[in-house]
Amino acid sequence: MFRPAVSSLRQQSRISSKRTFASTLDGSILSPFRVFDREVKRMQKDRAAAFKGGEQSRTVDYVRNEVADRLSERFADIKRELRAVLDLGSGAGHFTQLLENPGYERKVTMLDLSRCCTEILTANSKYINVVPVNRVHGDEERLLESIPRNSQDAVVSCLSLHWVNDLPGALIQAREALKPDGVFIGAMFGGDTLFELRTALQLAETEREGGISPRVSPMTQTSDVSNLMARAGFNLLTVDTDEVQVAYPSMWELLEDLRDMGESNAVVERRHFLRRDTLLAASSIYKALHGNEDGSIPATFEVVYMIGWKPDPSQPKPLERGAGKTNLKDVLE
Repeated sequence: MFRPAVSSLRQQSRISSKRTFASTLDGSILSPFRVFDREVKRMQKDRAAAFKGGEQSRTVDYVRNEVADRLSERFADIKRELRAVLDLGSGAGHFTQLLENPGYERKVTMLDLSRCCTEILTANSKYINVVPVNRVHGDEERLLESIPRNSQDAVVSCLSLHWVNDLPGALIQAREALKPDGVFIGAMFGGDTLFELRTALQLAETEREGGISPRVSPMTQTSDVSNLMARAGFNLLTVDTDEVQVAYPSMWELLEDLRDMGESNAVVERRHFLRRDTLLAASSIYKALHGNEDGSIPATFEVVYMIGWKPDPSQPKPLERGAGKTNLKDVLE
């Protein structure tokens, strides 16, 4: 069976002019209007989770597993007791399965839009957890209908928020679910995700059909994430980016894996049909513009990691302007 090669690149390591057609969604226009069809997304995730009893879905977990591992490192750096943890958009539990016994009582709630993800995939022994887990079928966009306010010490989201229509609203609900001084830790796909596929499909459609349609879902601009977190009311923000690059034999294997991941296009205004000659042209363009020397093609997943804290009087605060008693000039001299 084909196994993709996965590598990591820092954000600043490669910025290419080949990204010119990769359109993204500007965070300044995010609002509660419908960009994504959530029911279609639920069906896609259900179908991916149920296919071959979940076995096929587990073969394409390489991106989520990699990101969950990096997210768990950030979680482990928080040196306090986190007894109630919400895994928001948990899928099969890629993050939750990495949690170790902390030495005190901890309860994890796994919430996902897809019932199949939380039931079929986690039924496999690979996903048995060392901490008690409560599985909840719920929607990230209506989080407070499933999770009480001020009930969680930590809310963690691993690669689910890029399918949310109202991202500021979802972040506000995550903050409301946290106890005072609780922490939100998230990872979501950023604007340069799959830029190679975007450019290939857009150029092929322009050449063969005289126009373009949204074939790859729009992503939030990385530069807007800190503003969105601040608008949602989080303090002490930390935002950083990384890239996971996967090598595939051709564009066809990439499309198959995206389908089996449950990551197919769910944009409301998407076209449901793509001509074969357009797909063949896109495959050739992909290899010509982005192909590797060994004949494979790269697919880049930009991942934005974010950490924010629910406000609490005990948190450190900057001194008022003019409160300093030491002249910086004296220190430097």
